[in-house]
Amino acid sequence: MGEQQTARKQTSKQARGKAQSARQRGRQATAKGPKSGPSKARRRPAPQVDEQGVLDFLMKITGDAAAAAGGVSVAIGDRLGLYAAMAGAGPVTAAGLAERTGLVERYLQEWLAVQAGLGYVIYDPQDQTFTLPAEHAAVLADENSPTFLAGVFPVLRSIYGTEDGLVHAFRVGGGVGWDEHSDPLYRGTARLFRPGYRENIVSSWLPALEGMVPRLKAGARVADVGCGFGYSTIIMAKAFPKSAFTGIDYHGPSIEAAEKAAADAGVAERVSFEIAGGSNFRGSGFDLVTCFDCLHDMGDPAGVAQRVRRALADDGTWMLVEPAASGRLEENFHPIGRFFLASSLAICLPSAMAQHGSLALGNHAGEEALRAAVQPAGFSRWRQVAQTPVNAVYEARP
Repeated sequence: MGEQQTARKQTSKQARGKAQSARQRGRQATAKGPKSGPSKARRRPAPQVDEQGVLDFLMKITGDAAAAAGGVSVAIGDRLGLYAAMAGAGPVTAAGLAERTGLVERYLQEWLAVQAGLGYVIYDPQDQTFTLPAEHAAVLADENSPTFLAGVFPVLRSIYGTEDGLVHAFRVGGGVGWDEHSDPLYRGTARLFRPGYRENIVSSWLPALEGMVPRLKAGARVADVGCGFGYSTIIMAKAFPKSAFTGIDYHGPSIEAAEKAAADAGVAERVSFEIAGGSNFRGSGFDLVTCFDCLHDMGDPAGVAQRVRRALADDGTWMLVEPAASGRLEENFHPIGRFFLASSLAICLPSAMAQHGSLALGNHAGEEALRAAVQPAGFSRWRQVAQTPVNAVYEARP
């Protein structure tokens, strides 16, 4: 037995020695390089990693994830009227908010904690109260405020719901049509744009068009292409009672909502709606055609331009309202620009790609790309007439 153990130890020692010698020969061969034959590519040295840089980026991603996860709390707060209940109320507790709203106190405790962590409400640890500042209420609670943004958060539910469709489109092409989304996208988008439209269409955008306001006051014919829920159409109709308006959209449920909104606003006798696309709607002789935040969603903007030109009177005007995004990518690296980029990937580009048209612009193509799509249809005059932090307004005329 002892002799066998001694033999095994000697064999193991010899094997380790051979392995060590082989490793040494390998290192020597690597250092000297091959004696003959084709040269071998040298392995690149591993990049030096800045550990602080890793931690900084980790914190950024964590913050982005926290904001994304917190979005559902904003959607809940908007849907349940919690921001409206807190607006102007001063410091409140979960119990006080439960009394004001009739909601479950324990859930309100958790909701308020999230709002405080996101910095949307102010927390007083001494009194354990939460306050919605007036400046924040203008963004989260007041739908009549031009800065209202809470309506955008329900849109995220629809966007995440189309992830599988987007993955498929990345692999094989095509897209995700506007009609393939769910109701929160349609309602959320309408609520997102309505405050800006209410603030600007009548007061600044239409007056910026050459000679248009006098024509509208006297009585003009207007086609609002891509009208969605009809908010832009109704705003114009209420301001110019002698003019007739036609809202046009290919999405049937949106047209149904627009018809109801027009009836509720008392303008149904002067506003009609048509289910049609931007390149096949009916009518001609329009004094004004408008497209509010929609041309970039259409798969054939050049075809739309041709149809609009045929629909316009010879002295008519096409007003295009588009995102105030730059055609230079690096100029969009700011909060509003980042939102444009993200929504273009999730909504605008797939919508255009799903139509298999001539050109999918995306919402940050920039003015030059828009003009290049529009002018060949017979629009010799083009100019930007207005801009807000969110929108750029263009006038195209024959």
